[in-house]
Amino acid sequence: MIRSSFDAIVIGGGLVGAAIAYGLQRQGLATLLLDEGDIAFRASRGNFGLVWVQSKGLGAPHYQRWTRGSAEEWPKLAAELQQRTGIGTGLQQPGGVHICLDEEEFAQRDAYMAQLRREAGNLGLEYRMIRGAEARDMLPGLGPGVAGVSWTPYDGHASPLYLLRALHTGFTGAGGTYRPDARVDGAACAPHDFRIDAAGQSFRSPRVVLAAGLGNADLAPQFGLHAPVRPQRGQILVTERARNLMLMPTTTIRQTEEGSLMLGDSKEEVGFDLGQTPEAMKMIANRAVRAFPWVADLNIVRAWSALRVMAPDGLPIYDQSLRYPGAFTANCHSGVTLAGIHANRLAPMIAAGQLEPDMAPFSAERFDVRSAA
Repeated sequence: MIRSSFDAIVIGGGLVGAAIAYGLQRQGLATLLLDEGDIAFRASRGNFGLVWVQSKGLGAPHYQRWTRGSAEEWPKLAAELQQRTGIGTGLQQPGGVHICLDEEEFAQRDAYMAQLRREAGNLGLEYRMIRGAEARDMLPGLGPGVAGVSWTPYDGHASPLYLLRALHTGFTGAGGTYRPDARVDGAACAPHDFRIDAAGQSFRSPRVVLAAGLGNADLAPQFGLHAPVRPQRGQILVTERARNLMLMPTTTIRQTEEGSLMLGDSKEEVGFDLGQTPEAMKMIANRAVRAFPWVADLNIVRAWSALRVMAPDGLPIYDQSLRYPGAFTANCHSGVTLAGIHANRLAPMIAAGQLEPDMAPFSAERFDVRSAA
């Protein structure tokens, strides 16, 4: 039996929960991290690994600011985790590109990026639409039919698995308590007083954070919260290792530290189906070969699917319970991109007991919650 009383309890041991738990423990709060284990959907293990800014926040400037802020926090988090744990996260931030395969895609992307810049306001958004020889100098081997790319200096990528390992190691190394195979069986709530039943034991805390991914949909109402998240399937192909040819990541292709290429970005509304389909694999492979014809010479060595955690509008949900103060929820599909800001900004808010006013647009109150109430 482990201790039963903590300053904070985080439910969910994936990238979102681990980053928040690490941040809370680093704030000096004795924190318990409850991890459901391998019966969970494990979105973190299927993450593509981008630290990405340029495709986030159209029509939602608050999300653009949040994402930019996380990209800025990432180097500090990666360096700290390396120092504390000896585990590198594989972070590289050389900038990134979105590839436009034809003129229609290029025109649509040009309009998209211009609108992002307008919405950025005083924050500003540095980007360029690049064609022809310059694009091919930036990305050697780019296909002759590619119309061009959008580029920003903020983007990068990292290893989701090394990041997850580093966060867990950093958390326990700082004195945090990790409990695996700990599915929540019940909860009793009062303001700043929560009892969580898991793994045959009851735990108490004045703070609880729901970071259980798709599991938050069922957990949230017990804490006076609303988390209308749904699964969206994504499939990924992984090639054999190749010499370092990708000088920067793209939205759908990135080369890992080890040399393999990850190909992905399917978006499928199929419920909780974790299957894989030849149709999606063909689409992913065809787009990769059109972008970089040399990819056709590589063997595919692995493939998988995973479920994103999606709100109705695709944006994160961060909330605090009015009925039971001390209860918070964090929901997003960008666990790698947002790890920096989850650990370095969101966790201190939770430790202080209240989300800052500029977090209000992320509340689930933006949805019609009357039926949930």
